[in-house]
Amino acid sequence: MAATWLVERGIGETRAALVEGGTILAARVDWHQGLAVGLVAQARVSSRLAGTRRGTVEFADGAMALVDGLTPALPEGASALFRVTRAAIAEKGRTKLPMARPAAPGEDARPAPELSEQLAATGHTVRTVHAHDGALDEAGWDDLIDEAMTGEIAFPRGGLCISPTPAMTLIDVDGSPPLPGLALAAVPAIAAAILRLDIGGSIGIDFPTLAEKRDRQAVDAALAEELATRGAQTGWRGERTAMNGYGFVQLVARLERPSLPALFARHPLGAAARRLLRRAERVRDPGALLLTAHPALARAVRPEWQAKLTRRTGRMLHWALDDSLAPTAGFAQAITP
Repeated sequence: MAATWLVERGIGETRAALVEGGTILAARVDWHQGLAVGLVAQARVSSRLAGTRRGTVEFADGAMALVDGLTPALPEGASALFRVTRAAIAEKGRTKLPMARPAAPGEDARPAPELSEQLAATGHTVRTVHAHDGALDEAGWDDLIDEAMTGEIAFPRGGLCISPTPAMTLIDVDGSPPLPGLALAAVPAIAAAILRLDIGGSIGIDFPTLAEKRDRQAVDAALAEELATRGAQTGWRGERTAMNGYGFVQLVARLERPSLPALFARHPLGAAARRLLRRAERVRDPGALLLTAHPALARAVRPEWQAKLTRRTGRMLHWALDDSLAPTAGFAQAITP
């Protein structure tokens, strides 16, 4: 069966996975927050960096964005149409502003495309599913979210540790010797993780140090082949450096939005709250819904999300708060009212 984007409109987010043969090849999550890529709207130039074409703009709702491509006809205070080219990048400890450029001549104001519209432009079939369908779960959605939230991915010879930083996303390879075999075994897991976790921008891969040049070249060739194969399936494109003497490889890919690990690291309770609501929607047994969670997680579930869960399921909702649980831990079950 050809790869298909499965789109699930959840509470607080829209989630999607490119699935082929029961495996998730790529994934996307949209939290519907802030300026989104593709938005074209009126904004005012609030500042310009002297001697450059860069500055900042403010949109009508007060949202700020970095801007490039300013012309002399757009001094500070001028208003024009701007197109958002990158969403805010939420990283652990800070958030980078969105990026925008002046709209092209003749380009009209328009809202950002919905996630389904964006995915349809990739050329793959897009199918809307419901949480009850179980299609995403059968493909391993819950495991994918675990990987994104922990940054830890196991493979047969070892494991990966993925850490978003302000400069780049770092992927550390760990495992047992012999090191050339470990590095080669990690390559498929690395390529899969980059696409599955929607990682873009600058990516640093820390392989074990390989003393022999031929071993480094073998890893380079394997990585190039894996990225090309998976890129052909998903549309991912990027450039890479050869492995240096310390085992380090750098990739650079287009960056339009935060990766799943970066988003979840910056907002762990928000991610856990959305996950808990999805689990609640999937409860099949009859009865009222009982959500058991750490108090911090319960506070992260917005009132409008609780109301939407009640409407979607047609059930009464009860909470059991347990501060012995991890702050992001929670589960849902049916109970007799």
